[in-house]
Amino acid sequence: MKKLEDLILTYKDFPKKGINFKDVLGIIQEPAVFKELILKMSSSKIIKNCDAIISIDARGFIFGSAISFQTSKPMVVARKPGKLPGDIIKQNYNLEYGESSLSLQRSVLRKYDSFAVVDDLLATGGTVNCVSNLLRNNGKEVLGLITVVELTKLGARSKFDFPIESIICF
Repeated sequence: MKKLEDLILTYKDFPKKGINFKDVLGIIQEPAVFKELILKMSSSKIIKNCDAIISIDARGFIFGSAISFQTSKPMVVARKPGKLPGDIIKQNYNLEYGESSLSLQRSVLRKYDSFAVVDDLLATGGTVNCVSNLLRNNGKEVLGLITVVELTKLGARSKFDFPIESIICF
């Protein structure tokens, strides 16, 4: 997917010095490329075998919702602090440039047993680990992660005991 690779821009020293931020938003400005990407991600065995997709705030929502639409699978969201109403469960995590937390609505977890995690990028694995812990601590199964970009030099893949499918690796 050479065209896809060309649409992922790198911003040096963002959001802080020493970080090379990979911006995937150029993909959604090219409908034909975006469609091809979603079809590829939707064909994943991880997606086909899950009860629901869980997308990570915020760019993961773009890809997760399109995959949900394509596959007719329900989508659950993992949100940043203060974004979800109702009874929530929360977990803190470290980023490569700080710390944050993610929350899930407890009620949606009652509906599904197995999840495919969808995000735009796998870097250090902090957000994916957070979501995985939230799910597992509530008796749910993580079937795997599917992501648009993986930064392989950071070695996050080795931290997980479930399959990871990345469309582009840098």
